[in-house]
Amino acid sequence: MQMELLNEKELYELVNELSITYFYKPFIDDVRFNQRLRTTGGRYIPAKRVIELNPKYAVEMDEAEFIGIIKHELCHYHLHIEGKGYRHRDADFRKLLKQTGSPRYCNPLPSNKESYKHVYRCNKCDQVYERKRRINLQKYRCGKCRGVLAYTSIK
Repeated sequence: MQMELLNEKELYELVNELSITYFYKPFIDDVRFNQRLRTTGGRYIPAKRVIELNPKYAVEMDEAEFIGIIKHELCHYHLHIEGKGYRHRDADFRKLLKQTGSPRYCNPLPSNKESYKHVYRCNKCDQVYERKRRINLQKYRCGKCRGVLAYTSIK
């Protein structure tokens, strides 16, 4: 089930509700959608105490995925406020992720599928290489058998 895009008040209410439910503390700062986020579901900015969320995850993914992203960012938020380790590598952060059932990473968006344009094949072992950019066939060889590569096609 996909969610529709929330307005600012609805988004704040959702984040505050999740904060009280999972962390037993209110969310008192700002949360907003950021259209420029591309490779991540959200981010917490400690200097401004702002949570920014990718609106594409609210529209393209199911509700559970979006809520998981919010819970992840709330882990950063509450640990930062308490003066504990709020970064991904910190033990406090990993412990709180487990306690709240928050995901460590978000799944990639369906709309961000990798598109390979160029296909190369090894003349010796038939290994196939797909690349976004063209490569210099004079410079590169097959990584499997060191054979000569040949340009096959553009997808």
